[in-house]
Parts: sequence; C-alpha cells; structure tokens
Amino acid sequence: MGLGRKLAFKAISLAIVLAVVLFLTVMIIGATGISDKILNGMVQERLRTMRQELAREIKDPEALNRALEKIREDLIKSYGLDRPWYARMPDMIWRIVTLDLGVSKTVTSFSGSNKISDIILERFPNTIFLMVTVLIINFVVSLFVGVRAATRPGSFLDRSISLFSSISYALPTWWLGMLMILVFAFYLRLFPYGGMYSAPPPTDPLMRALDLIWHLCLPVLTLVIATSGSWIYITRSIVITTAQEDFVDVARAKGLPERLVLWRYVIRVAAPPILTNLMLGLAAYLGGAILTEAVFSWPGMGLLYFEAIMSVDEALILALTYIYTLIYVVIRFVLEVLYIIVDPRVRYT
Repeated sequence: MGLGRKLAFKAISLAIVLAVVLFLTVMIIGATGISDKILNGMVQERLRTMRQELAREIKDPEALNRALEKIREDLIKSYGLDRPWYARMPDMIWRIVTLDLGVSKTVTSFSGSNKISDIILERFPNTIFLMVTVLIINFVVSLFVGVRAATRPGSFLDRSISLFSSISYALPTWWLGMLMILVFAFYLRLFPYGGMYSAPPPTDPLMRALDLIWHLCLPVLTLVIATSGSWIYITRSIVITTAQEDFVDVARAKGLPERLVLWRYVIRVAAPPILTNLMLGLAAYLGGAILTEAVFSWPGMGLLYFEAIMSVDEALILALTYIYTLIYVVIRFVLEVLYIIVDPRVRYT
C-alpha cells in the first residue's frame, strides 16, 4: 500500500470516528428532546429580532401578532419542528458541523454577540495561548530532566523526580490555583488575581503585551507544577526502557561516546512514543483546563465550557463537544504523518 493511499485510509478512518461521534450525539440530543429545545430557542430568537423590526412598520398590535404568528409557522417548518426528531437528523448533523446552533442563552462574546460560532472563535485563541505555553514548558522540562534522570537510575535525582511526579500528579489544579492566588496575589501582591488584562487594559501595544504576560504567569505556573511531574516521569520511563535495549549495549561496546549513544541510539529511538505523548497532550490541552481557567477567570474554552454547564446551555455544550472531538481527530492524523518523519522503522509500502 502506497504512502498516499495509507494516509488517505487513516484520514477516512478518523473521519468515520468523527461521523460516529456526531451521529451518536445527535441521537442522544434528539431522543432526550434537547434538539427541540435548541431549535425552539433559535425560533424564539428570530421572532424577537423580527418583532423589533416589524414594530417600526406595523403599529396595530393585533396585526403585528398575526404577522409574527405567520413567521413563527414558517420558521417551525424551516427548522423541521413539525417533524419527529429522527427525520431532522441530517440537518442537525450539518448544523453541528458548521456550528450553526443559533445563539447562547447566557454567554456573549467580548463584542456583545451571542452567536455560538462568534463566542467559540473568540475564546479559542486564548486557550491556545495559555495551554500551548504550558505544553512547551512541560515538554522542554520533561525532555531534559526526564532524560537526565533516566541516565542515572536509582540516583538522588531519579528518586527526587519520582517523588515530585507523585506529588504533582496528586495535586488538584483548582486547589493549587487558589493556593497560588492566596500566596502570590493576596499576600505577596506579585501577580494579579485573574483575568487576561488589567482593568482598564493598557493601550500601548508593548505595555499591553507585558500586562498579558503578567496575568499569564500564575495560571501557567499552576498548570506546570500540577502536570510537569507526569510528563517528566513518562519521558524518563520511555528513555530508560530504550536504554536497556541490546543495540544500545552494542553501541557502548564499540566505544562510542556516551553523549552520542544517548542522542543517536536512545533519544532517536524513543522519539515516537515521546511525540505521541506530546501530540495527545496537545489534543487534551486545546480543550482548555476547565477548573484552572475558572479559578483564574481566564476567558478560554475551559471557562466557556464551565459557564455552559452551569447555565445548562445545551447548544453551546453541543458545539464545544464537537470542537473537542474535531481537535482530537485532526491531531491524530497529524501524528500519523509525523510518525513517518521521526520513525525510520515505519514503512507504509
């Protein structure tokens, strides 16, 4: 099987996964009546807008109500509310794919729009900025510290890393976040309590960027402390397993320098599982850290999901679930392509 055909097969299989998730999601929201609530909400929003427009032209209240009732009947037919939920499945799937889920009941964008697509497109870059920063720090720290610990198994550094990993993994991020706010914001007053910018935000571009970095420090520090331990330990385990292979012993028996053995025979072979951990971590991180963003009032996808759940905003929850699934599918496909580059043992021919 050729390379292009194999990648096409992987893309199709992942697209099928996305389609199955969408199908099951629509089945659930249809059978539970959530789709009816979403579509009825869209109809009511359209009627509210039309009422404001028609009220300028039609002064008679009865005539206005008759006109709105006619519009309401047309909207019910156009949205398929006069049909059972299973007959609306293809249309509902298309609405989810295009994020055409109407408006949010409680959440608005920074510009005041309550369209779900506008809200998500506005929040997503904030999550990317926060979580990709955390991901890069975790990856770099785990690569250097984890590899160093793996080359000295049983040493003080190795035992310290194991202890730190256990503590880090057990720390609840929301509790650690509140502790960081208490210490560094309340007592020491070194960092702000939360948000992305000061109120009012600086107008100068340089000062605005510095203000953003200042607000970024505490949530990044919290997430790095709470997640870096597992990253370091996973990298250490992968490298130490690879270092025990026979080909590494042969390389050392040939008299090759230890640094060359480490980077050419150990790190290079251990790169694919490390890359897998990195890419799947990226997929998880782009969904946002719900509790951490809520604690620090960081206006990203995690806080948006928290607000949607607390307000029982079905349409917004549905759109976010689809976005998270789409992110996972896309990153899985990118991972398949990267495997070909970093692992010479992989052959798709």
